[in-house]
Amino acid sequence: MICAGVDAGSRAVKVLLMDADSRDVLGSGVCDQGIRQAELAAGLLDRVLAETGAAGEELACAVATGYARNNVEPADTTITEITCHARGVRHCAPEARTIVEIGGQDSKLIRLAGGGLVRDFAMNDRCAAGTGRFLEVVAERLGAEIGRLGGMSRRSRRPAVISSMCVVFAETEIIGLLAGGGEPDDIVAGVQKAVAARVAAMAGRHVEPPVLFTGGVAMISGMCEALAEALGQEVTVAPDPQMTGALGAALLAAERCADKG
Repeated sequence: MICAGVDAGSRAVKVLLMDADSRDVLGSGVCDQGIRQAELAAGLLDRVLAETGAAGEELACAVATGYARNNVEPADTTITEITCHARGVRHCAPEARTIVEIGGQDSKLIRLAGGGLVRDFAMNDRCAAGTGRFLEVVAERLGAEIGRLGGMSRRSRRPAVISSMCVVFAETEIIGLLAGGGEPDDIVAGVQKAVAARVAAMAGRHVEPPVLFTGGVAMISGMCEALAEALGQEVTVAPDPQMTGALGAALLAAERCADKG
């Protein structure tokens, strides 16, 4: 039997197919999120099924998660990102006790108990200052692709201080820095430190290791190091961090199949 996890995030849709019996990953895909969220999710699911040589009728169960999970029409049920990321991390890094997930529009810190169960969590979904959107705004302002930000931050010798905790005001601050001759590399490094500091403030004083970093922002080089410095803990990037939520959703779909017998 084939199961699917669909993570319909704010910036991208991710699909992962899994053999329900062996838990082997059969295929996966990513596409940008857009206006027609239901069509995008269904289309990506169909595409990944076709790429693996499977037909739609072979799909036994699909679980949707993420920002737009209620718009994933092929899904049998929806499960929160908190639960799906915890389940995905339990599969790839069962020793982890803290998850930091930074996506396009929100960031989360999830504390795990033994067995990968969620003990509690904190979430920032009201301000983009600690999310991938902040990095996108910076990239747009500097005329750089977001994938280049890591290389720019590594070249920095004196990271800029970004004091504003609101993206709108921070962008104005960045404009001022550029007008004053600030180096783009230093601005990027400062923004990465600001994002990490926002997550650390959300985490509070105690962060139990090991710490695993998931979400699309984890793919931007420099962010893991900035986060480790802010948290005062070693931080490890999850394998294929953008797919962690979809992986957890697929695993939960497989467990639903097993429960049905």
